[in-house]
Amino acid sequence: MTICLLPLMAIAWISTSACIMLMIPRISFLSSVIIGSCVTCTDPILSQAIAKGPFADNYVRRNLREFISSEAGGNDGFGFPFLLLGVSLLRYAETPANAIILEEFDLARGGPDLLGATDVGRFGGGVGTALKHWFVEGFLYMIILGTAYGVIIGTACRKVLNMSSKRKWIDPGSFTLVPAVLGMFIVGSCGCFGSDETLACFTAGSMLNWDGLYNTELQLRHDSFNSSLETLLNYGIFLYLGAVMPWKEFQMPGTTGISVARLLGLGVLILLFRRIPAIMVGYRFMPRICGNWKEALFMGYFGPIGAGAVAYVEYARRLFPDRGESDREINNLTTAMRPVVYWLVLFSVIVHGLSVPILYVFYRVLRVPKIYDHPVEVLILSENEPLPNNSVVDPQRHSVLVHNRFSEPSGLNIHSDEEKEQDEQRESTERIRSRSERSSVSHSLGMPLSHESTQRSSREVDATDIV
Repeated sequence: MTICLLPLMAIAWISTSACIMLMIPRISFLSSVIIGSCVTCTDPILSQAIAKGPFADNYVRRNLREFISSEAGGNDGFGFPFLLLGVSLLRYAETPANAIILEEFDLARGGPDLLGATDVGRFGGGVGTALKHWFVEGFLYMIILGTAYGVIIGTACRKVLNMSSKRKWIDPGSFTLVPAVLGMFIVGSCGCFGSDETLACFTAGSMLNWDGLYNTELQLRHDSFNSSLETLLNYGIFLYLGAVMPWKEFQMPGTTGISVARLLGLGVLILLFRRIPAIMVGYRFMPRICGNWKEALFMGYFGPIGAGAVAYVEYARRLFPDRGESDREINNLTTAMRPVVYWLVLFSVIVHGLSVPILYVFYRVLRVPKIYDHPVEVLILSENEPLPNNSVVDPQRHSVLVHNRFSEPSGLNIHSDEEKEQDEQRESTERIRSRSERSSVSHSLGMPLSHESTQRSSREVDATDIV
């Protein structure tokens, strides 16, 4: 994770800024750096289409899927240092030609000498002043404080929740609502003191499930509320993006120099050079995540841009004066940043959204073998419930054996006699293996199984992973 959040993300940021500088006219290098920082992060919402779903369940290893989901959540909040570095260098740059005018302009609005001050142009002061403000306000206050706050709240919530669950003080509804309530609390409280609420939410969620107990308990309770809430919020976000999309600004060659042709070229360049070169360079340092160059290419290609980029560009837009109320460099930046970022979001939603079903059909046509690792037995709650992806049915036990399941349960059964526990695990393992062998040569709910099912009987099963 550290490799992806520091060196590889910095390489992706520089590559993205270079592509924007090449394709968008009338903007400076610092302006392209600011715009590039908005789209460097991977969107955690769109990443779930890659980490979950039929294609991932069948053809993407669980370690890679879980890392893609985790990395998207982490770097979505870790983009603030890159954004604020570009803002600080632009705001505190030496501009002798217009320093007097801009000083009067900023003082007239009462703009404080803070990196997060809104509707402010330039202050001057040079690179040293810019780096000082960036380190104190952008790194320490936004990143370190936000991370520490999320760790403290998440850890405290986990300890209280574990104690309440053991003593049966918390009802099922309240137990299920913990992630949603925790997220709303952190967003509201971080907004009060201006830290990075996205990173704080990610770290709090990580600490909440640090030992795996919470997620395991949700699976044992067959929770569907959080997945339903996630789907509902995803629909709302896409509806919002469609409503606020600046369609007219995509074709304004006379005003901004931006045209649909330039934006199409930019989208292709971003798709090729934003993440793929960085991941291909660094995947050898992550052998447990990317086993070969194909998995590295998959991870580099599927780095979608989504709602996080919109949040960054709207935040950056507030930091500068309105269009036409500052010098030429800042005016060109504020004019170009919204159409460029929104276009890249639209381009990513379409391209990455269509890539998953196309790859799924392509793999099925070529008969690419599925992944049969980490089998988990899951009980069927209803006859009308659709079967999980990549699963084998056991009609006698009214259950299915799910392979390559995202976020495998921990299997935390505690027994007093260690030898008895080992004997029971061996017996359960043999029973599940026997069921897998029978299921692989029988019919699944009246439908014949494919030849690939015969490979499943040779996989080792963790007997404690029964949900």
